[in-house]
Amino acid sequence: MEPAGNRMAQGLTALLIAPDRELARQFIKTLATTRAFQIVADLKEYPAEQILDVRLRQLQPDLVLLDLVSDFATAEKLIPLITDMQPDTQVVGLHRRNDSEAILRSLRVGASEFLCAPFDPMVQAEAVGRLRRLRRAGTAPERETGRVVVLSSAKPGSGTSTLVTQLGLALQRLTGQGILLADLDLLGGSLGFNLRLECEGTILDVLDQFLGPASPQWRSLVSHSHGLDVLTAPQIPTSEPIEPSRLHNLLEGARRAYGWTLLDLPCIFHRSSLLAWTESDDAFLVATSELPSLHLARKAVSLLAQLGFPRERYQVLINRTSQRDVLRSSDMEKLFNAPVHATFPDDHSALERAVTMGQPLSRDCKLGRAVEDLAMRLAGVAAEDKGGGGMMAQPHAVLSEV
Repeated sequence: MEPAGNRMAQGLTALLIAPDRELARQFIKTLATTRAFQIVADLKEYPAEQILDVRLRQLQPDLVLLDLVSDFATAEKLIPLITDMQPDTQVVGLHRRNDSEAILRSLRVGASEFLCAPFDPMVQAEAVGRLRRLRRAGTAPERETGRVVVLSSAKPGSGTSTLVTQLGLALQRLTGQGILLADLDLLGGSLGFNLRLECEGTILDVLDQFLGPASPQWRSLVSHSHGLDVLTAPQIPTSEPIEPSRLHNLLEGARRAYGWTLLDLPCIFHRSSLLAWTESDDAFLVATSELPSLHLARKAVSLLAQLGFPRERYQVLINRTSQRDVLRSSDMEKLFNAPVHATFPDDHSALERAVTMGQPLSRDCKLGRAVEDLAMRLAGVAAEDKGGGGMMAQPHAVLSEV
């Protein structure tokens, strides 16, 4: 998805939250004339905090157009939540009339503008001018950054950690760029085990550094293996939640420091996984060919659609496939109503050797070639040019996993 800052010329992008559907209809009708706002999503009820957070991170709108009529008390509470979750996102209150009390109270808690019916085009134009000036005042020059790749399973035990490990090793070989692997599965993370690491620090130690404005020295806490920097899960499993702001700051720091950041995430149904998906450039949902895993993959696809993740924002990978599988890829696609973008073979002996030694998979085995094929498509490296190359936004492969 294109960052909000790059879309200014197309009109301010907006998330519309309007339980009052007549108010929403009246406002949207004026946009055909004013073209002041580009509605990227329309929520017909006030969202729960978690859904609001996910939608804001996924859509990255310039502003939120918020119905203040239906339930002002609820709307008033949402305004500071929005500005805390996304400081660069402005809030514009919508009302049926020029209500002075609603104006003052909404502005006090963080709204930037207020528009009321009949939504006069001239008034909208003036409001947009003020909003654009506020955005310009807070805009910093952009710099080239690395990519964040996330992998989540539909069901625990699907081989996601092994794929993250081997994909990172393959990307390092192909691109020569700095690679960070980060294990966000705080209950069952196994990146450190896969690479036989004696950990300098864990992901929790690093997240603890993002408490305030001071520049954190988190890179001193990473472990090193085969040219990779690694942040492992804690030695003692914990259900401690990851604060969204700390995760965001860590990933922004990683983007500046590394060409590639790969996140090993818990099941897609965990909140931390959904938050990380909203921060990603490339996202993969990993399942196996077993029926329980495919059933959960179907539920995951439905959840992602409910949260506003379009199909083009992620890829589905099927792990541990074999010729004995009863279901073909086309059958699996029908089960969870999404295309299978890649499959990975069940190459147990090659995988056992790699994990036992804490080393990359050999490119002589089917699984090693499949992982490298995926890495090549991510990095935009042609088969005849493995020394480096540009990046592809949407890899497409017929592969086979762990």
